[in-house]
Amino acid sequence: MKKYSFLTIFLFSVLFATAQEDNKWTLQECVNYALENNISIKQSELNVELSEIEKLDAIGNLLPNVNASATNAWNTGLTQNVTTGILQTQTTRNFSAGITASMSLFDGLRNFKQIQRSKISQLSAQYSLEKMKDDITLFVADSYLQVLFSKQNLEVLRLQNEVTLEQLERTQELVDAGSLPRGDLLEIRATNADEKQRMIVAQNNIKISLINLAQLLRIDDYENFDVVDRDYDIFGSDILENSVYEIIDRAREERFELKIAEANRDLAEKDVEIAKGAYMPTLGAFFNYNTRESGMGRITGVTIDPQDPTREIGVVESTGEVVVAPNTMTTIGNPLPFFEQLQRNDGITYGVQLSIPVFNGFATRNQVKRAEVNAQRAVYEMEQAELDLEANIYQAYVDAQGAFEAYEAALVAANAQEQAYDYATQRYDVGLTNAFDYSQSKLRYENAQREVVRTKYDYIFKLKVIELYFGVPVTELKF
Repeated sequence: MKKYSFLTIFLFSVLFATAQEDNKWTLQECVNYALENNISIKQSELNVELSEIEKLDAIGNLLPNVNASATNAWNTGLTQNVTTGILQTQTTRNFSAGITASMSLFDGLRNFKQIQRSKISQLSAQYSLEKMKDDITLFVADSYLQVLFSKQNLEVLRLQNEVTLEQLERTQELVDAGSLPRGDLLEIRATNADEKQRMIVAQNNIKISLINLAQLLRIDDYENFDVVDRDYDIFGSDILENSVYEIIDRAREERFELKIAEANRDLAEKDVEIAKGAYMPTLGAFFNYNTRESGMGRITGVTIDPQDPTREIGVVESTGEVVVAPNTMTTIGNPLPFFEQLQRNDGITYGVQLSIPVFNGFATRNQVKRAEVNAQRAVYEMEQAELDLEANIYQAYVDAQGAFEAYEAALVAANAQEQAYDYATQRYDVGLTNAFDYSQSKLRYENAQREVVRTKYDYIFKLKVIELYFGVPVTELKF
């Protein structure tokens, strides 16, 4: 009977790739794809764009405001003739146009502080984006490693089942020869059926883990999505040779959690300065150019109204409209040409305006107080972020050490179970033990192998968490 050691299974079951792996995804490809397509990252990128717009808004507040306007209106009725100054019934068209410019000269330096605030906000948005990229990278790595664990777990079951099938064939021969009781054959058959069932569960776990990874990457083709069947060695464990305090000091310089908290604190302090600027006077300058033109229709053909002999009517020459037109109010002149009127009627207005705040119902005072409260809250949040970072690093450091110890213990247990299984096999082959005891020894060995696989990938992932805290860039995460 062919015997399989755990190391042989573990090393050679995943070293050879097939031609189909050309269409399978590596970890780096998954990470790169997630960084380009993940929804959370795209939302963070939108926040960066909004911060850039906020900066443009702040710069725009320093520039003049320029507005142009024009109005053209008609009026029919008793109005003053602009040519003769006489009141008369007529249709008048009035046109006016103007352009106004205004600019803030001083507003308590709030515009300049708003620009400074927008730069801090832009930096905070960029930090948040980088932190989101780190988080997504860890999520992808965790999901990817879960797929590999599921695949290697299935491989362990498959190889163990091959041993069971060989043992089943040998047991059948011994039972047929009368060397073993039929109960041993039934026990081996029951073991084979149990392994087949666990292999089905393991295959389903692979599908589920692949679907979870595909959803994280926003890939809809679940059926054709797969990852490269490759073993990842444990390396980088030398990072645990650093003390936890060294990792914490490095994380304070590198981690985006603290940088975000610091930026939020600076934003809150800047909001206080902006709010206090409302106590200062404001000075603005303005300039206005305007002109106007009026055109009216002359009334001609004045006659007695046949329906009312007490009044006279006339016809507006330009429109043909019939209007009431007493003889004493008929138009005798014509308006000036359009552009000539614009030239004669134009004018400019300019000056400066000073506004001194005196009392506004405590609105400014309360706004300053609110800003100061928010600034103090931001200070507390930054202190809490530092405490959380320390706690998370301590937890990650202890978890990594514990995962390494669990992995070493799993290796020792697997080696011991392998020896026990070899001994049980030898005893079973010579009839010194029954099939049940042999199957139980084989099951314990199989579980020990699976535990080695599980603890290995758990340790690899927790090492990656420590590396991120230590400031290793995302692009240098290698598994």
